[in-house]
Amino acid sequence: CHLSGIATMTAQWVDAVHGTNAIIRDTRKTTPGLRALEKYAVRCGGGQNHRMALSDAALVKDNHIAAAGGVAEAFQLVRQHAPTITLEIEVDTLEQLTQAMLAGANLVLLDNMSTATMVEAVKMAKEHTARTGAAVVLEASGGLSIDRASEVAQTGVDFISVGALTHSAPILDLGLDLETVL
Repeated sequence: CHLSGIATMTAQWVDAVHGTNAIIRDTRKTTPGLRALEKYAVRCGGGQNHRMALSDAALVKDNHIAAAGGVAEAFQLVRQHAPTITLEIEVDTLEQLTQAMLAGANLVLLDNMSTATMVEAVKMAKEHTARTGAAVVLEASGGLSIDRASEVAQTGVDFISVGALTHSAPILDLGLDLETVL
């Protein structure tokens, strides 16, 4: 019932962005001991997995940026210690997006941004790609609801990550009733 609920909720999100290029994906926010199963349920619902464990990719978040002294500094510190790992950097302003792209980030998480700000972020990423040849992939996250899914997808972001797929999906109420057949 739990996994069917995850797959069902994922399918609802996937349906909500149908007709756009946005891909729905999960986060690492899973039930202890059930990560592999919950992420499988996301795939069954038509979504994509973000990462299975901390070792799969580095995600530089706001606390890391603050500790390092800035977006570029945090990005460079990770690159120095793990030059080949997939690296995504979280930004919550357009100024930070610019800093991330100039530092060499090609995967950026847009955290808690308004739709209008995401539209501008997509425009900036496309301009950066045209100017440098370095593609920038954008992921929307934080404060999203299924009611906004289509609107967010239409901004042109590549991914929409939804922690609720695994940590808040309602169970699918399944039952099995036997009938006597003569």
